[in-house]
Amino acid sequence: MRTRPNYLAGAAALVWLLIIGVPLYALVNTAVQPQTTYTDKGPVSIPDTVTLDNFRTVLDSGFLQYIWNTVVVAVATVAIVLALAVPISYAVVRGRGWLTKGVFRLFLLGLAIPSQAVIIPLFLIINNLGFYDTLWGIILPTAAFALPVSVLVLSGGMRDISNELYEAMALDGASPARTLLTLVVPMSKSAIATTCVFTALQAWNGFLFPLIMTQSNDNKVVTLGLYNFVSEYGSNVPALLAAVLMSAVPILVVYLFARRALVAGLMGAGGK
Repeated sequence: MRTRPNYLAGAAALVWLLIIGVPLYALVNTAVQPQTTYTDKGPVSIPDTVTLDNFRTVLDSGFLQYIWNTVVVAVATVAIVLALAVPISYAVVRGRGWLTKGVFRLFLLGLAIPSQAVIIPLFLIINNLGFYDTLWGIILPTAAFALPVSVLVLSGGMRDISNELYEAMALDGASPARTLLTLVVPMSKSAIATTCVFTALQAWNGFLFPLIMTQSNDNKVVTLGLYNFVSEYGSNVPALLAAVLMSAVPILVVYLFARRALVAGLMGAGGK
């Protein structure tokens, strides 16, 4: 039996492809064409010449330093979140006392607190700790606000691990630390990958904490660099979009490598 073609679904997919593809084409196309060509023909026209001068302009402005700072912030934030969220989630899932339940509720309460509401006390804390105008002044608050969602995702993934596996580890005489490292972490790789991607995205796209907690150019990150580019290269749209393209490539590479684990983590532990 033949399957009847679904023309409506095909047309909808084509429309969605255009919605996604046209802005991406305009971004890449504008970034590789001269400013005069962009001014005369617009962002979606086929350029007569392709140039890398826009990327040279961005590199000469010190944008690579902003990208490096953002990579440091993202990696350090992910490391701190995993180091704290994995054992906390394990304690929440396996704990039966009132303390672990209270800790879990406390983390859930953190989901309802916007960073804008506590930015002034956060600034005072970071300043008193001596971390103002350093990358640690961005890393620590970003990690703190990523912890509630991370604990929620990780605890959800760990709850899907069957009790029989925990009991088997207990019969083998495994300690809680050994159970965490040899059973829970390997079985929760999808949830951990989801946490890594979410935390990295939050650190990479963060704007409020870098804006408030840093001042010097040496500690600026990508979002602040793009913010400055709007005023510095506002008339040079190709150079501005070249900077946008350069800032999007690293996090896109992270997503491409972790996309399968990310989808599996969103569906549950092991993709089930």
